[in-house]
Amino acid sequence: MPRQIFTEDHDAFRESVRTFLAKEVLPHHDQWEKDGIVSRDAWLAAGRQGLLGMAMPQEYGGGGEPDYRYSAVLVEEFATAGASGLFLSLHNDIIGPYLLALATEEQKRRWLPGFCSGETITAIAMTEPGAGSDLQGIRTTAEDRGDHWVLNGAKTFISNGILADLVVVVARTSPEGGAKGLSLLVVERGAEGFERGRNLDKIGQKAQDTAELFFDDVVVPKENLLGELNGAFIHLMTHLAQERIGIAVAAVATAEHLLELTKKYVKEREAFGRPLAKLQHIRFEIAEMATEIAVTRSFMDRCIAEHSAGGLDAVHASMAKWWATELQKRVTDRCLQLHGGYGYMAEFPVAKAFVDGRIQTIYGGTTEIMKEIIGRSLLG
Repeated sequence: MPRQIFTEDHDAFRESVRTFLAKEVLPHHDQWEKDGIVSRDAWLAAGRQGLLGMAMPQEYGGGGEPDYRYSAVLVEEFATAGASGLFLSLHNDIIGPYLLALATEEQKRRWLPGFCSGETITAIAMTEPGAGSDLQGIRTTAEDRGDHWVLNGAKTFISNGILADLVVVVARTSPEGGAKGLSLLVVERGAEGFERGRNLDKIGQKAQDTAELFFDDVVVPKENLLGELNGAFIHLMTHLAQERIGIAVAAVATAEHLLELTKKYVKEREAFGRPLAKLQHIRFEIAEMATEIAVTRSFMDRCIAEHSAGGLDAVHASMAKWWATELQKRVTDRCLQLHGGYGYMAEFPVAKAFVDGRIQTIYGGTTEIMKEIIGRSLLG
């Protein structure tokens, strides 16, 4: 069924994203995978193309377009292309809302022009070696020294960690336990005592730099507090829905793309003297995946529309996130199986999708955490 949520403007934007991918990303992605990091030139190219800070006010160099559907188009096209290295959605849809909603006017003037041009790459540092989805376990601390904070601690699995010029760090600014007493501090490249560890060797998404970060008596100016003091927990909960819906958008787009690739493959590949597509089992596999994807697409488009209108709540975002990513995982595995031995070869897109996509049910909140959020909302 034709999708109903996009206008001609969104369709034109989709074509511009495809042009950008063909020119600035896909010819270089294999090299980025070998290097373990993308070129900063790609970020600058994205800025020139207007793909960064689309929701930011024009006075700071942004697009002035808060319609989330443009972000959804960008995510879908990058997912379909298998371009996992250039993590624009992290920059635009995860960190961007924090800066837009919480930054002071002075902070916006300092940070947003570079954010929109691609000169300033961003990251958010929540996860620690001993604390993943559980914010209560965060041990990174920031001690108040009057006109500045002194930050100490370590973070891990930080996307854009090597390239980032601005890192939004979740730190404990009060001895109060639990999730209370956490604040968001922005650490800038070059701060003394701020060190980057390894560019972590992942099984997939090889071109996307994911790092360990270390903070040893880092002096953070008071004017780099983002949002309310000790208010990080509320800030994080407020903006996690967009992160999760973005992951779900990528999941469905990936599943749809892999299904199309697999349909083509089984029509062309022969076994026992006839195309695989002539075998009933293969047709049933394709039918089941197509149906599951179509049903999920209907729900996802409703979520995109709701979020664009400002009405998507955390519970439905959690539903979308766990369901769509688990669907992606199932579809990818089945599509690889239908490719047979070729599906295990790295040059086939389904093989890359298999390793790149496995993280989808983990980051942004695991499937188990999503179910817990939904369950609590229903049962108290």
